[in-house]
Formats: sequence, C-alpha cells, structure tokens
Amino acid sequence: MNTDRSIPLLFGRSHISVDLPEGAKPLVIRKAELPKLADPAGAIGQAFAAPIGAAPLSELARGRESACILICDITRPVPNGLFLRPMIETLQAGGIPLDRITVLVATGLHRPNEGAELEELVGDPWVTANVTVANHFARNDDEHVDLGRTATRGTPVKIDRRFMEADLKIATGLVEPHFMAGWSGGRKVVAPGVAGHETIRTFHSARFMEDPLAVQCNLVGNPLHEEQLEIVRMIGEIYALNTVIDEDRHLVHVTFGEIIASHLAAVDFVQGATRIPVPRRFKTVVTTSAGYPLDKTYYQTVKGMVTPLDILEPGGTLIIASECSEGFGSAEFREAQARLVELGPEKFLATLTAKTLAEVDEWQTEMQLKPMRVGRIQLYTTGLDTEERRITGVEIIPSVNEAVAASIARSGDPAVAVIPEGPYVVPVHAG
Repeated sequence: MNTDRSIPLLFGRSHISVDLPEGAKPLVIRKAELPKLADPAGAIGQAFAAPIGAAPLSELARGRESACILICDITRPVPNGLFLRPMIETLQAGGIPLDRITVLVATGLHRPNEGAELEELVGDPWVTANVTVANHFARNDDEHVDLGRTATRGTPVKIDRRFMEADLKIATGLVEPHFMAGWSGGRKVVAPGVAGHETIRTFHSARFMEDPLAVQCNLVGNPLHEEQLEIVRMIGEIYALNTVIDEDRHLVHVTFGEIIASHLAAVDFVQGATRIPVPRRFKTVVTTSAGYPLDKTYYQTVKGMVTPLDILEPGGTLIIASECSEGFGSAEFREAQARLVELGPEKFLATLTAKTLAEVDEWQTEMQLKPMRVGRIQLYTTGLDTEERRITGVEIIPSVNEAVAASIARSGDPAVAVIPEGPYVVPVHAG
C-alpha cells in the first residue's frame, strides 16, 4: 500500500489515471510484491518433475493412450504459452501420440474462443498446429457424460465427454480470488469449466449464491467449493497445473500434481499476498475490473464491484473503471439486467429464491445486488451503448476524477481507497 496522488488504473490493454483532488488522502491498495521467477520454464519443468501428491508427469504419461488438457477461456490471463508445449511434449515422450491429445477450452457457459482469439489464448502456434484444440459447449447435452448427483446437495453432474473419456485428465489455470468460489483454478476449471449447463445452473442458483460463505478467499464451508470438490472426486483421477501471476501478468509461482492438493498449495502461496488488511472503511472507493481480458464485458465487471465491499462504508460510493470493449455480455445476462432495472433489487431477488435451476448468467446480476445493498455504485466505461448503460442498473459517470471529487464533497471525508488491480486484490477491514 502507498499514498500516490496520480494513480494509474488497469483499463483495457493499458491504463487510465485517477488524479485525486487537493486535500484527498489516498490509500493505494495493492497485492504484496511477489518476486518474479528468474526462470519460468525451469520452474514449470521442476513442477512436472516433482509434483504434489502425484508421480512426475513423465511417469503419469506412461501406458496412457490419450490425454485431455483443460485451459481457461479468454477471460483469464493464464500464461498458457509458457507451459502447454512442454506439457504436451512430455506426454508425447511418455508414449501418448499427438493426435490423441486434446486441449479443451473450459468455457463453462461463456462463449467459445475461436480464430485469432483462440491463437492468443493458447499462446503458442506449435500447440494449435500439433494437437486438437477445441471449445467446451455446456448446452450440448449429448456431448456430456451423466455421473448422477452429488450426495451432499443433489447437484446433477454432467461433464464433457472428451474429458471423461481421456486416459489422462489435466486441468490448468490461474489461482486468484473468486467472488463466489473463494479461489479460481484447480477444481473450478473442471466444474463449471467443462460441466453441462444443468450442473452450472444448479450451483449458481440463489441457494448457493446467497450463502454468506460463498465469498472471495474463503474455502471453508463455501458451498460452491464443496460441490466442486465432490464433483472432481466423482470423476476420479485428475491432475492440475496451477499458476500465480503478478500485476504485470508475469509468472511468480506454479504447482503441479493431484488436483485438490496442488490447488491448495497454490492458494497457500498466494493468499497472504492477496488478502490485504486495511485499518478502516472508506466512503470513497475507486477500483477496476483489472483491465484486459477481465474488463472485456460488463458481465465480468461485476466481480470488481463485489470484491472490495468489506472496506466500503455503508452509504459510501464505489467507483469502478472498466473498458467493456466487447460490450455487455451474453443475451441472457442482458435480459437479467433488464429485469433488475424493471423490477428493482428486492423483487428481482424474489424471482430467484424459489428456483433450484438458475437461468443462464442471471447469477451475475444477483451478485451485483450485493454492492447495491451497501452503497452507491458508479461506472466509468468507454464500451457500452446507451441502452446497455441504462440496464447496468448503476450510475454511469463521464469522469473518474470528477466522481471522486464529488464523493469526497458529499461525504465530507477526504480519505480515498484506490485498488488499481480490481478483483485480483481483496482488501479486508482489519479495524
């Protein structure tokens, strides 16, 4: 944390600056500095050679006829270009033919990544030239294997057939705070990543979303996390590579091994640097959607509104900057937001609580209710049209600087919390 006056905020592929007015007392909240890996390729190789709770990758490949590697979609800045080729080459050296290796984009219910975007996501033309790279489609029921229901909460479990039928199953991802599931990566890349729509819509229903333990950085008693663990145990043997990156998107940590153990090891590494104690709450909070690729849509922007709520004074103002270069999000999310604006927060929530199966993407609108209950939400964006701005349900502002000055004047409190990296940093009130 520091107290600069002109502060760059992640916005799209670059930055914008918030220039604080005279008399403002800023507190800039960042992750603790994590040293960059001097040899990322070496660290990845070491992770493969000495996994957590598993045999080395080279041994795991022996005797297997096929492999499926899950990667996150374009909304996560996972450094796929660093590890996919060495992982695939290790599998090939272990006896798995290249034509029996599939890289599967774990889209969940997001749109597919194709063309130049898919090349960018994979990060290495050798990979797309040598193995099958495909997208998961959650709505194609016949492309999933039905595993029944979870014993604890009765969630129907349907998983992409390509993953289920592979001899060697590997998930890869990024471990960062997640505003529902506690932490991303590991088990989350499997479900919702390659789960069927009925699975995803069940554990994104209000029964789960309104649980007070379904919050960022919490795994204890978190119902989403617990369902995800049960699902990966139902599937059986799965391995995972988990990455941690810094604010500049450089790799700072990598683990590989059994999916649950390797994920928890990455969480243990990053949580102390990500959860930042803050001594007070603020009537003015400035944050972001963490820039590209997370701020491509308004759908993803909601994450940045939810993450800093612990330090927003009730009745205060939360100002968020998000480019939304791709616009709003899915048609279903747009429809949910239109219903929110039409019905108001209380009536909208009432339409959700009786459902056991959420409508696609309406859970993100439900999450937006959380910051709306606490204070005034203001959005600076350059990427939404007039109708999209109306159905955000929040106040659109033409200038972050002017909004900050107005909030200080309104509250009479010059203290301002600024979070340049948005939802990748979790400020926690420690007063």
